[in-house]
Amino acid sequence: MMDWQLKPARDLGLSGRDRLRSLSREPGLPAAAIAFLWRRLLRGYLALFHGLRVSGVEHLPPPPFVLIANHASHLDALTLSAVLRGAAARRAFVLAAGDTFFTSLPMAAFAAHAINALPIWRRRTRSSDLTTLRMRLLEDRLVLVLFPEGTRSRDGAIARFQPGIGALIAGTAVPVVPCWIEGAFAAWPAQRRLPRPGPLSLRIGAPLRFETAENGRAGWETVATACEAAVGDLAPGA
Repeated sequence: MMDWQLKPARDLGLSGRDRLRSLSREPGLPAAAIAFLWRRLLRGYLALFHGLRVSGVEHLPPPPFVLIANHASHLDALTLSAVLRGAAARRAFVLAAGDTFFTSLPMAAFAAHAINALPIWRRRTRSSDLTTLRMRLLEDRLVLVLFPEGTRSRDGAIARFQPGIGALIAGTAVPVVPCWIEGAFAAWPAQRRLPRPGPLSLRIGAPLRFETAENGRAGWETVATACEAAVGDLAPGA
């Protein structure tokens, strides 16, 4: 006999507005349906306007895992979200800049329901926020899509990875999957309001694991450095 364990939703009791901006938000049935339709439209857009080519899909493990990449465009999160399938797609959350995507109610609703984004507030992220994400990653077996550089590159070059990635996974068995996105900067750099057609390619590398990394500042820096090197190694000509 199956042992069912019913638990209240993590966002139970929050108002609609607060739920949109909460790291404890759980997608309900309507949000899941919207996200499904959005992924279908997104895959069509990326194929039609960007001819998206993907290699290394076989490296994607079952959830939980963390998907990381270089970050030069808003197309990056869309590209990574579009390649996920099945349980990984349903359990995926994109960590997005709160001061960009969650400042107005319409934008927050779109980010939460279509992209399934969770807000990370630059310069206001608390250690408790990372603790919450780490707990959810492990207990809810999520897929977290994030960009350890912390912001989009203004020249297309990869920047130093921040230690927040280490705070999430140091000392755990959660795999980190490095990726390299090529063409997103040319198609939609930070200086443009809207994207333009142009080729996109995504290369997915072998997962990294950091069970032995210290869950402290030194360990977090070690993880960030290793992740940065793994992503950079996937770049063309590396």
